[in-house]
Amino acid sequence: MRAHLLNDVTAESYRLSVTEGVERVANRLATTRRPFTGVTADELAPVISAVDLDQPLGNVSAALDELESVYLRDAVYFHHPRYLGHLNCPVVIPAVLGEAVLSAVNSSLDTWDQSAGGTLIERRLIDWTAQRIGFGPAADGVFTSGGTQSNLQALLLAREEAKTADLAKLRIFTSECSHFSVQKSATLLGLGREAVVSIPVDRNKRMQTVALAAELARCTREGLVPMAVVATAGTTDFGSIDPLPEIAELTAQYGTWMHVDAAYGCGLLASTTRRRLLDGIEHADSVTVDYHKSFFQPVSSSAVLVRDGATLSHATYHADYLNPRRTVEEGIPNQVDKSLQTTRRFDALKLWMTLRVMGADGVGQLFDEVCDLAAAGWEVLAADPRYDVVVQPQLSTLVYRYIPENVTSPTEIDRANLYARKALFASGEAVVAGTRVGGRQYLKFTLLNPETTTEDIAAVLDLIAGHAEQYLGENLVHAS
Repeated sequence: MRAHLLNDVTAESYRLSVTEGVERVANRLATTRRPFTGVTADELAPVISAVDLDQPLGNVSAALDELESVYLRDAVYFHHPRYLGHLNCPVVIPAVLGEAVLSAVNSSLDTWDQSAGGTLIERRLIDWTAQRIGFGPAADGVFTSGGTQSNLQALLLAREEAKTADLAKLRIFTSECSHFSVQKSATLLGLGREAVVSIPVDRNKRMQTVALAAELARCTREGLVPMAVVATAGTTDFGSIDPLPEIAELTAQYGTWMHVDAAYGCGLLASTTRRRLLDGIEHADSVTVDYHKSFFQPVSSSAVLVRDGATLSHATYHADYLNPRRTVEEGIPNQVDKSLQTTRRFDALKLWMTLRVMGADGVGQLFDEVCDLAAAGWEVLAADPRYDVVVQPQLSTLVYRYIPENVTSPTEIDRANLYARKALFASGEAVVAGTRVGGRQYLKFTLLNPETTTEDIAAVLDLIAGHAEQYLGENLVHAS
């Protein structure tokens, strides 16, 4: 069994095995003609259940053959131009190369004596991102597993900075369109979901700062403590960006922690044409960024950054077996001192390789392309009488609803849209997302692939209309 351990003796076997795996994936990417096969869970589950995990196949080729049937054949492929579903991006090749390197070397980024140069590369990328945000030299941060963890850590710091023993008095303010991880974080932090105050949005789905000001004043009058305001720079449903400068003024006035969830909109940090949309983010106390959304990185690649690195000490715990207190005095850089995680992948290497090969402008150009595509897609939807589109996009998301010509029942229209989405997914021809707006069922394009065209968008709209009309036609027949 030692023949399977990666070391100096097995280096050639590693090279051959990985090359064979890369060739299989490359062939699948080159020959995939649709984003999904349409397989159902009921169809695929027996295939996977039939695999006897106690009977190994003995060699890589056989395992890869099996992998074709249990995974590769039926995977949802985000690189396909008609994958228009969730916030999943196609990935850039330098980042995939970085993934291969970090997996093989397997550094753990908790302590210097497990990672060495990896620690310094991550720190350099945190400094680079902080500079792009507009933070000063006191800024710091750490890579995380994703936006949910980043938001949790930011709100942990906000809770501690509030310096209030009575947690029941703490309140978090965020827009009604913000990510559900804000509520989840409040629960995990012992505050309860009721600690989250939902602020209404305007017609463009941006937080109403007049309403925020009123809620901050009300909570203060009632003896409650405004712990944090979570502004969103790129909501999941609409890609809307809250008015950051105005929110910054209010948080300064009330001495409240300002967190910006820029998990989606962080790609603007590299944009050469849209960076202004993030104006005001430099006033935040903390910022979430997801490179695995708008920097075209493989999952996972995220970070939380803070304007004052000293606040990260709220996440610091020392253990003699890992990061004893003396290492601080000795100036040994242990990233675990800043992180909620202990063992942690060297995910920063993917972004490092991307910047060293493509440069920030190259990443920004890709994100600008999908934002331009969304603007063009909005024009297509606005001109199509079959559809109602909610808001003109700031980023790369379009939310819309099929409106049949001769059906007036909102409930029936809801069902037609829901059916169309499911039928489209089952066909494998395209993947779109869904959401609810004003209690009604809507569909959503999340455009993160520069290879997608307006022709793709128009074709998918035709497919959706066809499925919806089929549903309505069948219902009409059954009802008559």
